[in-house]
Amino acid sequence: MKDDGTRRPTFEELLAEGAAVPTDGWDFSWFEGRASEARPTWGYAVSLAGRLAGGSAVLDVQTGGGEVLDFALGRVAPEAPGLVVATEGWPANVAKATALLRPRGVAVVASPEDAPLPFADGAFDLVASRHPVRPLWGEITRVLRPGGTYFAQHVGPRSVFELVEYFLGPQPEAGSSARHPDRERADAEAAGLEVVDLRAERLRVEFHDVAAVVHFLRKVVWMVPGFTVAAYRPRLRALHEQIEAEGPFVAHSARHLFEARRR
Repeated sequence: MKDDGTRRPTFEELLAEGAAVPTDGWDFSWFEGRASEARPTWGYAVSLAGRLAGGSAVLDVQTGGGEVLDFALGRVAPEAPGLVVATEGWPANVAKATALLRPRGVAVVASPEDAPLPFADGAFDLVASRHPVRPLWGEITRVLRPGGTYFAQHVGPRSVFELVEYFLGPQPEAGSSARHPDRERADAEAAGLEVVDLRAERLRVEFHDVAAVVHFLRKVVWMVPGFTVAAYRPRLRALHEQIEAEGPFVAHSARHLFEARRR
């Protein structure tokens, strides 16, 4: 029984619930009360809204379901930029972002995350992105006007790796070096950007039940590639028993704020 007298869900019930939740978009509201992540001190979405107010042509790269851009635009309306475009590579998210952002006049363009950006040179004065899989620095520089700004929140090295290594075992350090802020600074500068702000934080993440773990790994598919409930059932059961006995599973996310200007 829970402290409030209600029955605790069984392991099988939690697995079924975590496996049934839709994974499209980047709305994490389902996790409320089941998992939590401390937020970076810079407040990316609110900070983005401040930059949108001063832009005339904006591109949001890898917009997901469009939730962050929608929030930011809502804070600056009706002073939003005259042109706002977003790209997204996952078909389910393209549809979701289009439905959410079209009423705000935003065009969502289907574009694979590793493909050149389908826009002309110097088309935008602001390029933004929240958690891009891999920043294409040459493309970002190309589509920015001289003096234009890239403003983004990136996922840093070994983010939530306590959970990754719980399922996969120890992972080599070398595999996460590309996400290191210093490496990304060097790559951005080599592409012709001047980094004007770079801040990094590690933040506490808690998973309160195994359903939250299942949904998270189905949603963030690159954490444990090929994850399925069937393939990892023994580890999931052990994790369920650990959470029941000891409390939330604790991990730490890595985030960095990146602001750069095209020379």
